[in-house]
Amino acid sequence: MNKILTLLSFICLFSACSSEKERVNEEVVELPTSQGADEVTTPQVKFFQYEDQAAYPDAILELYTPLGNQIFKPGKVPFEFNVKNFPFDLNETKEFKLFNILNGGDPVGFYSPIFQRDLTEGSYRVVAYLVDEEGLALKNFGNYVDRDFQVGDSRPFPYSAEPYLALNYPRSDQVYQAGSEVVIDFLVIGGDMKLDGLKVAIQLNDLSYEIDHMAPVRIENLPSGTYQVKVQLLRSNGKELDGPFSSVSKDIIVR
Repeated sequence: MNKILTLLSFICLFSACSSEKERVNEEVVELPTSQGADEVTTPQVKFFQYEDQAAYPDAILELYTPLGNQIFKPGKVPFEFNVKNFPFDLNETKEFKLFNILNGGDPVGFYSPIFQRDLTEGSYRVVAYLVDEEGLALKNFGNYVDRDFQVGDSRPFPYSAEPYLALNYPRSDQVYQAGSEVVIDFLVIGGDMKLDGLKVAIQLNDLSYEIDHMAPVRIENLPSGTYQVKVQLLRSNGKELDGPFSSVSKDIIVR
């Protein structure tokens, strides 16, 4: 009996150790002295990613309505998606699995793939994507879709072949508890970061970090305070892209 208990304890310990996520691309950043950091007692601020496998790599999100540059009257605009190879019935847990971003704003979640949004006159670009159980955007080809359309008497966005950003996290004025991870979760739409020679620069006030692939960036040990988070899509040589959605800024609060 003791041998069985010992074996079970070993299996549990091994499972716990093996389930720990491995950190990659970890970088320690120095806090400006103006923030009053005590180098002896204050934990170091770190940027990193987890070595995760992509969830639902075969999931497909299709957009039937709106069509490209379709024109609608101001008011309720219909959206119709089709979801494949993804357990959309998880919505029974009351957790959003489909999100929309309009013109670089905050994401809005939906329980159903068919819905309406009340929109005023203007030109719109929608980015829609599926998320995993942690609420992070799925990042394989087919997991997300984008489309331009117009409401009322407005002109389409000027044509541009340049890729651009969609920011899942953080949300505007999002509040984090001190000691919790701050997650920067983004999508690069219309391009491949490796093939197109792109990188994403992340800046929180005076703290900065760069990444050359699509993966959630996590930040730990941020001191309490208000931060402006700026996420910018750049060429690998640092050149800025010209598109209107190549840069996104959000304010967050750590307390």
